[in-house]
Amino acid sequence: MPHFHIDYSTNLENVLDMTALCEEIRSVAAKIETFPTAGIRVRATRVDHFAIADGDAKHGFVDLSIRLREGRPDDVKSDAVERIFSALKKFAAPAMQTHSIALSAEMRDIDAALSPKFGNIRDHMKGQ
Repeated sequence: MPHFHIDYSTNLENVLDMTALCEEIRSVAAKIETFPTAGIRVRATRVDHFAIADGDAKHGFVDLSIRLREGRPDDVKSDAVERIFSALKKFAAPAMQTHSIALSAEMRDIDAALSPKFGNIRDHMKGQ
């Protein structure tokens, strides 16, 4: 049940292909054992109102929040967030050659007792 939520500044709308970034994160996450494929959710939200660093409007940001059901050891989570963040950095690298962009990521545990889930995606997955 990993949720990947990307917040990005509106000034990057035409700089980074967010649909492609969502697919890149999904693809990389699907190769990491701790992220069950059927539970992967990746979404991106444009942030229209923001202020960064010295206030120069040229600065942009991409902030990736990863929420994951509790119970995984810290070393597993650390490896997973490093792999996902590496994919984000690689994806953004060409744009960062010409644009001022801050990248960040954070992984948080979800308390299973306080986060009910229900769905039938597994019933409709290819090869399942």
